[in-house]
Amino acid sequence: MLEKRPSTQRGQVDMGWLNSHHSFSFGSYYDPAQMGHSVLRVINDDRVIPAAGFDTHGHRDMEIISYVLSGTMVHRDSEGNEQRLPAGEFQLMSAGAGIYHSEFNASERELLHFLQIWIEPNVQGQRPGYQQKDFGLNPGLTLIASPSGEQGTLQIKQDAKLAQLILAPGQSLSYPLGVDRHGYVHHIEGDLTVNEQQLAPGDGVKITETAVLSFSNHSQQSARALLFDLP
Repeated sequence: MLEKRPSTQRGQVDMGWLNSHHSFSFGSYYDPAQMGHSVLRVINDDRVIPAAGFDTHGHRDMEIISYVLSGTMVHRDSEGNEQRLPAGEFQLMSAGAGIYHSEFNASERELLHFLQIWIEPNVQGQRPGYQQKDFGLNPGLTLIASPSGEQGTLQIKQDAKLAQLILAPGQSLSYPLGVDRHGYVHHIEGDLTVNEQQLAPGDGVKITETAVLSFSNHSQQSARALLFDLP
């Protein structure tokens, strides 16, 4: 079963320096019907004006993934990590027993656009961790995060996988999800069809009791999305 989450129905927060769309309940946006999907708790589509950002704040027991779509992010945390994330890079911060961090737009002129994703871990109280990598923009499915860190992926503390999906015009492919798994697709750009469900940028789709996912791009431009394989 597929349940579409239209982009236009997401929660929105405009704080001047930050314009954010929330796929699920977060902060001041609350919808009891949108509390996440399986262990996927947050997808925030954030746009940060130049030289602004999130001041130091804390997290614990959460796997937090950031994916920079345009611009450059500066990350600092209480574990001593200080990194720049340019467009195309993924970051996985395991908050564990507790971590403090800040995120800022590195540019004085350009907008920072990134996705902030929270996944609940299956272990608690562990030492915080930090991982960062650029996986490129190869057509097809590219595994980004996995429980084992296989194929050089980011290692996530959950029985979950994250993949980047890129389809050229006219391209199709399938993914064996399994009826006992949950899935979620967050669409980023272009036009995408998932099992007959058409998605526009910003749309999402919750997936349950579905053995195989079929993806196709019938447009004249490339399509890009994120696929979550969840317990």
